[in-house]
Amino acid sequence: MTFNVEIIGMVAAVLTTSGFVPQVYKSWKTKSVDGVSLTMFMVLFIGIICWFFYGLLIDSISVILANLISGLLVLVQIILKILYHKKK
Repeated sequence: MTFNVEIIGMVAAVLTTSGFVPQVYKSWKTKSVDGVSLTMFMVLFIGIICWFFYGLLIDSISVILANLISGLLVLVQIILKILYHKKK
């Protein structure tokens, strides 16, 4: 039986990428981003961009897709943080 390692990558991609959805949805729905760290999401976004290019270099569809989708979700969260941030 031949096992394709991309299957493990796809499962990991779905699980890790879907982890961002609840935070983005909550921020969008409540328009509240008080507990969200902009710095953390900016650093994460840069890391995701690096992983995306790494996926391109090694020609791994699971790494490419996971980081493309994660990057978009994190970018949306960054935009929501900027838009909904309350100045104190």
